[in-house]
Amino acid sequence: MNLEPQRNTELLIDAEADDDVVQQTPPTVSRPWLLLLGLVLVALNLRPALSSLAPLLSEVSSSLGLSAAKAGLLTTLPVLCLGLFAPTAPILARRFGAERVVLGILLTLAAGIILRSVLGEAGLFLGSLIAGASIGIIGVLLPGIVKRDFARQAGAMTGVYTMALCLGAALAAGAAVPLSDYFGDSWAIGLGFWMVPALVAALCWLPQVGQRHGAHRVAYRVKGLLRDPLAWQVTLYMGLQSSLAYIVFGWLPSMLIGRGLSATEAGLALSGSIIVQLFSSLAAPWLATRGKDQRLAIVIVMLLTLGGLFGCLYAPLDGLWAWAIVLGLGQGGTFSLALTLIVLRSRDAHVAANLSSMAQGIGYTLASMGPLAVGLVHDWTGGWGATGWIFAVIGVAAMVAGVGAGRARYVGVSSEKV
Repeated sequence: MNLEPQRNTELLIDAEADDDVVQQTPPTVSRPWLLLLGLVLVALNLRPALSSLAPLLSEVSSSLGLSAAKAGLLTTLPVLCLGLFAPTAPILARRFGAERVVLGILLTLAAGIILRSVLGEAGLFLGSLIAGASIGIIGVLLPGIVKRDFARQAGAMTGVYTMALCLGAALAAGAAVPLSDYFGDSWAIGLGFWMVPALVAALCWLPQVGQRHGAHRVAYRVKGLLRDPLAWQVTLYMGLQSSLAYIVFGWLPSMLIGRGLSATEAGLALSGSIIVQLFSSLAAPWLATRGKDQRLAIVIVMLLTLGGLFGCLYAPLDGLWAWAIVLGLGQGGTFSLALTLIVLRSRDAHVAANLSSMAQGIGYTLASMGPLAVGLVHDWTGGWGATGWIFAVIGVAAMVAGVGAGRARYVGVSSEKV
């Protein structure tokens, strides 16, 4: 596969009210393999801060005396920040350049990870906020860098990017408890360790800083996206499927511990489920684009997700790994299809950039309500059984939105030069 980056345009979303998009023509990247390595290492760091907490949540709550409601807020806060801080990414990129922003935010991510491990309850919540905000900003910028510098291999590079996300999540979910045990039952070490790969990624990303100067800019405007029903269906599908994903990241190990598993076993079950996502995240978009539209694929992956969730929550534990695999197949497909829909429903790259910002900003904000609801319901009922209703409501709503978003048509807006 030829990795020579194409001279292409950088699309940055202006978060101001006129919804301008800036087209920027950068020079060719001289060392594509170094850029690819940097992208992979950065992507690996976009989930460990989220997935490392779940296996240790019971220990953290017990150590700090957190109620289930507070624990729910702790799992919700980073996801909420993904949505709230996503619109700041284009503003920062226009001011400082995408490469510099990625480097700086990797350092703030490392700071947030270590902060939540050293200052008790206050540090735990403040560090989670910083980490979530950092992930939200980088998550918006990386796909644009991939599109700009690997335009001829955008599909393959997006697959590599998605696989790196899943791998980082799986490693953190599986290793958090063993790390904590190895260092004397210290949950702070189990959480704080993930500062190290963030610093390594920052070091490897350093050569990318200062690569582009003085690019020509042409502004584009995309109007009316917030009034388009199809754009809202894409956004709702992104948000609702993400809500189920972050419920799994935040609460699945606690649910399994409540059913009798050890913290290590619960963490490994989550890790195994995420590893399976590596396969379906690549396969689902390829299969979905072979038909006339994506509606059937969306229904299938959402049914797999719900089946896996209900199996993990209610089925006998001797079949847990089978249900974890079903869950991973479903969730890998739902996430990758959500990203694919943004591209397929857009007439051009400028519309896609704006639709991506809308889907991530609003969608992730919506997604944060799921983990919070699970924490509140558990606090009210004293058990996990009633949370199945939350899964059902979110899953059915995601299918309804997804069937609308999966139709073979474009959002009813276009881009124009200003």
